[in-house]
Amino acid sequence: MSLDEGIAFRPVRIAVLTVSDTRTLADDRSGDTLVERLTTAGHILADRAIEKDDAETITGRLLGWIADPQVDCVISTGGTGVTGRDVTPEAFAQVWDKQIEGFGELFRWLSYAKIGTSTIQSRACAGVARGTYLFALPGSTGAVKDGWDGILASQLDIRHRPCNFVELMPRLREA
Repeated sequence: MSLDEGIAFRPVRIAVLTVSDTRTLADDRSGDTLVERLTTAGHILADRAIEKDDAETITGRLLGWIADPQVDCVISTGGTGVTGRDVTPEAFAQVWDKQIEGFGELFRWLSYAKIGTSTIQSRACAGVARGTYLFALPGSTGAVKDGWDGILASQLDIRHRPCNFVELMPRLREA
């Protein structure tokens, strides 16, 4: 795995969604961590929102961003656990065309090295909906760092070799 410096970096337009019944923009440390990492990497913050743990509300927000040509990717934080209010994976599944199963598998593998078997409680997931990537991370700042640093930073960089999500973007809407 390496970066091909012969290819120009291409910023991805990313919307950040925090799913929480209690957080606000003033105290959303996970969302702030994600925004800091993606902008430092050279990507564009396309939008940012906080939604309650409600599948219909989350789905509505996702559909709006999926329809927006200024959003290439959505990364959420929160709502991926196993409690009754954790509905982010269900909301994502309502909108995606294809699931990217390896994302959740790899996230839990990376997380296991840090938090051990507790990672089994994470339902981190990903998919593609009408040409827009969707990634759902757990709500802790540690999980955001693991997901961004360990997976998304390289997969959202077109220079990453041997392959990456960005180079596939023009072909995501193929029939």
